[in-house]
Amino acid sequence: MYTLFTDTDTDINKVEAEYYGYKLISMPYVLNDHEVKPYEDFEEFDYKTFYDTLRKGALPKTCAISPETYREYFEPEFEKGNDILYVHFSKAMSGTFNAMNIAVEELKEKYPERKFYTIDTKGITILSYNIVKSIGELYRDDKTIEEILDWAEKEVDHFATYFFADNLKFFKRSGRVTNVSATMGDIIGIKPIIYMNPEGQMTNIGKVRGRRAALNKLAQYVEELSIDIYNHSIVIGHTDALNLAEELGNKLIEKYGANLNIEYVVVNPTAGSHCGPDTVGVCFYAKHK
Repeated sequence: MYTLFTDTDTDINKVEAEYYGYKLISMPYVLNDHEVKPYEDFEEFDYKTFYDTLRKGALPKTCAISPETYREYFEPEFEKGNDILYVHFSKAMSGTFNAMNIAVEELKEKYPERKFYTIDTKGITILSYNIVKSIGELYRDDKTIEEILDWAEKEVDHFATYFFADNLKFFKRSGRVTNVSATMGDIIGIKPIIYMNPEGQMTNIGKVRGRRAALNKLAQYVEELSIDIYNHSIVIGHTDALNLAEELGNKLIEKYGANLNIEYVVVNPTAGSHCGPDTVGVCFYAKHK
């Protein structure tokens, strides 16, 4: 027997986690000096209030989980005799995995017969979401850990994500984007185009002027890189910018037809703390990232 885990940085909410069989690890953020644990301190993400608070000037920050917190998540499953498979956001983006490793090594000493496996989605938010859902379907089909690990080895690098940030002042605090000057976002109308690179880091690959040009650029990446587009989900994420997300979706429908499997997802508050409101991105099955 094994138990699936994922975390809230993958955009999976509590209801979806329960449907697929995931135990959900809450990745906290701090807003107005108050730490919040998604889906532990609230049942449903009130994203409009959250992103409006950011629009009014609030600058949230994120914080790593302690080894003790990881132990509290994992030990009950080891006590039951279950192994663990944790499908997580990119380890290249956070030091929290150092704390996780400490906890797991201590638990392995206490439960030497138990196994702990991980799958690094090499992404965050909608990229992770697409992979977590795919693995959730495999789990519901009673696939073994070995079968899921084999699937991930072949498939993870085929999920690509591109997005634009409306204002880089949020990234400026976190330093989470490589190859970008945070002052770029202060130039009126300039929108940096960012992607998740093969190492699981957010990297700037260009800039355009205006939101419409940014949406066109995202659609262009889908057209250039996507493969087997009708048999895989296209996930369009946004930080309280559904109108822009749907505009991007309509561009893809105009190109490929109405039988695309498009899903619109609100970016979770922890990741949204870094990118800020009015960000839009797309995740799709691709030749490469």
